[in-house]
Amino acid sequence: MLIKNQPYYKTIGKEIDVFTHCYNNKLSVLLKGPTGTGKTRFIEHMAHQLEVPLITVACHEETSATDLTGRYILKGTETVWQDGPLTTAVRNGCIIYLDEIAEARPDIIVAIHSLTDHRRQLFLDKIPEEISATDSFMLVASYNPGYQKGFKELKPSTRQRFVSIAFDYPVEKVEQEIIEKESGLNSGDSKKLVRIASKIRNLNELGLMETVSTRLIVDTAKLIKSGLPKRLSVEVGMIQPLSDDDETLTALKDLADLMI
Repeated sequence: MLIKNQPYYKTIGKEIDVFTHCYNNKLSVLLKGPTGTGKTRFIEHMAHQLEVPLITVACHEETSATDLTGRYILKGTETVWQDGPLTTAVRNGCIIYLDEIAEARPDIIVAIHSLTDHRRQLFLDKIPEEISATDSFMLVASYNPGYQKGFKELKPSTRQRFVSIAFDYPVEKVEQEIIEKESGLNSGDSKKLVRIASKIRNLNELGLMETVSTRLIVDTAKLIKSGLPKRLSVEVGMIQPLSDDDETLTALKDLADLMI
């Protein structure tokens, strides 16, 4: 998919320069960081800037190498080969983005190995065929180390096949600017939402699996901008998505109510 309109992305550091150099040097990139810190928006922004079609695959525990490379399917009375998204990207010189790659089955890592080194080739055993990637092809993956710790982690040998760019929540002033730009909410309310999020992120004693992402703040801001009451917007947009535990939700709601 060639992205027609430039997606909004607020530069935090040198990530655009690093990514551009990686693209020019035909290097694979791993975007590391918590959920909702702008990894997907960043890759959409870069694909548009480089004018390269983007193919995104949301990985999950059932995603296999076959899902990426392709399979034989029945078409009428014939069995024909159908390329998967990875094969399509290699053939056509697209950027392929494997979102949350650690969630997928281990055979995916094996399938992409030859694309992440000097060979830049994809081996299709079922056809069989060897495809050399075109110059504009790029492999990008994302990974949430904090969430994956103790569950599914990327092996060091796999991580070392990528140039890694770290993402985190921006400082309050920058995050407020993002909220205002994305939602159209006034600066006063945007500032309050960012401060609530910052406070929740520092509540380590609650043991939240995930904390308030920038994405959640943007969604909450949009609700407020559209006329939903502020306290209700914060509850459904920023608090309820974080936990199912009643005591935890009550504590977060009381905190947010005080700050609103």
